[in-house]
Amino acid sequence: MVQVKKPGQKPQVITLKAVAQHLGLTPGTVSAVLNDSPSARSIPPETKNRIRAAAKELNYRPNFFARTLRNKRTYTIGVIAEEIGDSYSSPIISGIEQYLRKRDYFFLTVVHRHDPALLSRYSQLLSERGVEGIITVDTTVQEAPMLPTVAIAGHKKLKGITNIVLDHKRAAVLALNHLKDLHHEHIAFMKGNPVSSDSAERWDAICQVAAEIGINIDPELTVQIDTDDPTPMLGYPFTKQLLARQKPFTAIFAYNDISAIGAIRALMEKGLRVPQDISVLGFDDIPGAAFHTPSLTTVRQPLNRMGEVAAQTLLDRIEGKKEYPSEIAIEPELVVRESTANAPLSC
Repeated sequence: MVQVKKPGQKPQVITLKAVAQHLGLTPGTVSAVLNDSPSARSIPPETKNRIRAAAKELNYRPNFFARTLRNKRTYTIGVIAEEIGDSYSSPIISGIEQYLRKRDYFFLTVVHRHDPALLSRYSQLLSERGVEGIITVDTTVQEAPMLPTVAIAGHKKLKGITNIVLDHKRAAVLALNHLKDLHHEHIAFMKGNPVSSDSAERWDAICQVAAEIGINIDPELTVQIDTDDPTPMLGYPFTKQLLARQKPFTAIFAYNDISAIGAIRALMEKGLRVPQDISVLGFDDIPGAAFHTPSLTTVRQPLNRMGEVAAQTLLDRIEGKKEYPSEIAIEPELVVRESTANAPLSC
């Protein structure tokens, strides 16, 4: 019989003992299954299924604090990010959350905005609050950590860290060959802000691939982004710099999608059409890239998936399931949309 809760009455809390009594089993057996403890290995599968089904039917919720005291664990990790609301970090953190939610883990997020003092302080605070491991996002880790760590866009090889890295050489091959196939010879480039974890590796890959396939990188057609604005203003003023130099170009390879969107605005204000006059190529494939006008051709990083991989890797290490790799490479993908086309014949 289903009990009807009276107005103002608190909902009944279903205990582990109540689940055990409902099934006619011992609390120890039920606890072993619901906490996935080693002793559960000897329990028959059909019994495990009965226990899980009853827990769901009765709406049983484990006591987190009891679980923490019993296992001497917090089931909490720390996430250290440069920013949380920008188009790069946001889908990564969403992927982390999606995986952790399935495993009943919590996470604490801190934002350092490339302030070394703040980064050091937050690392210490997270450790003091009992996190069992850390995921960093677009953050350069300077020394080997005390806790298991996964670094998204991490490039320093340090003991105790798994770096989740994009294959920037492959990304450069995809992007530059696309522009070359469209007969672009005069290409402008935006170099990323040096504080960005991927900036140096991406630029090195672009220079290497350009030399291999015969694309000239003209210093007069290269601008250095020196701000960390998370809006299209990241690319807007630097495109104006390129235009002011009055050196003809038919394509821009932007550092990321946000700077590419800013570049398109600056070009349009100058009376130039994208892609008829200037092609624009982005990087990341943020959610808004497909809905911009024109829709953005870009090199896709699977940002949400990178967050999931980072969370899974960290939890596997925390729980001792396998040896941790020093690096996990993620493959990029070229997404061709409306912002690139054949170079105009007049240039």
